[in-house]
Amino acid sequence: MSVVAVIPARYASTRFPGKLLAKQTGKYLIQHVYEQVCRASLIDSVLIATDDERIGTACDEFGAKWRMTRTDHQSGTDRIAEVAAELDADIIVNVQGDEPEIEPGNIDCLIKLLQRDEKADIATPAAVFGPDEDVDNPNVVKVITNRQGHALYFSRWAIPYKRDKESERPVYKKHIGIYAYRKEVLLMLSKLETSPMESAEKLEQLRALENGMTIAVAEVEHSAVGIDTPEQYEEFVRRIESM
Repeated sequence: MSVVAVIPARYASTRFPGKLLAKQTGKYLIQHVYEQVCRASLIDSVLIATDDERIGTACDEFGAKWRMTRTDHQSGTDRIAEVAAELDADIIVNVQGDEPEIEPGNIDCLIKLLQRDEKADIATPAAVFGPDEDVDNPNVVKVITNRQGHALYFSRWAIPYKRDKESERPVYKKHIGIYAYRKEVLLMLSKLETSPMESAEKLEQLRALENGMTIAVAEVEHSAVGIDTPEQYEEFVRRIESM
């Protein structure tokens, strides 16, 4: 199976405009992401899909392949689907452009999962919450799975709900927002209308579940932290400088 990773790279950002071109580490933020993805051993090629020439110019500087996309896409999934339609690939991996510490092994894990699980349309990772982590934080998406490792639901709420406050704490899993799609599934998904649960939770993956698609969930140990704010970027810069 041929595998292409596509990194959606939108210039605009409500909380941190132009963040993908931040360069305090000496490398663009999008460059850090690109280099991490290139380290995945099962990826055949990596492509950046952007809506802005400034990001394209930066890609030229560090040698990344890139494609210009429409500016009116409502999601990263729609952006990579535009590019994927013209790619000769069996599996498309979607890695967000603001996750510079993404673990390459997690990407390989998703590809292997799609290769061996014929029932899976999509694969995505999750990590178990630590005992001191806040499961009630709505910015951290939770997922529950069945015994076959397929997703039952994703939510911003803590699921499963712990009704008996004195019982043992359930195993909570936090979703890590990278995906591996079978190409035909990605193209189909991008053509579907926004679903009710997706609209309520503001989670695109619920569109797939509501339309009967199977999402296989790989449990991993490393959960990368995305960069949403200038403060998070400064923390990332300090981690890089301390290495």
